[in-house]
Amino acid sequence: MTRRLFWLTMGITIGALIVRKLSAAAQKLTPRGIAHSFGGGLAELSDSVRGFTAEVRAAMHEREAELRAGTGLDGTLGPIPTERAS
Repeated sequence: MTRRLFWLTMGITIGALIVRKLSAAAQKLTPRGIAHSFGGGLAELSDSVRGFTAEVRAAMHEREAELRAGTGLDGTLGPIPTERAS
């Protein structure tokens, strides 16, 4: 009797889990579910692109500052080289 009760409980539990998984999958395939996942994907893509452009701009400004300092275009001229007397 306890074996039958165990297997009955196991079957009900597994059946409930399967029904929940199938319901969730079916919900994702409805127009509202597809729109929600598509909108979420677009939001993530937008955030990624925004982060990437911010990083590129920061690197661009850093490199520009390096180049300006290296060429003297930043307004600070280094020491004037003196000619060697040979």
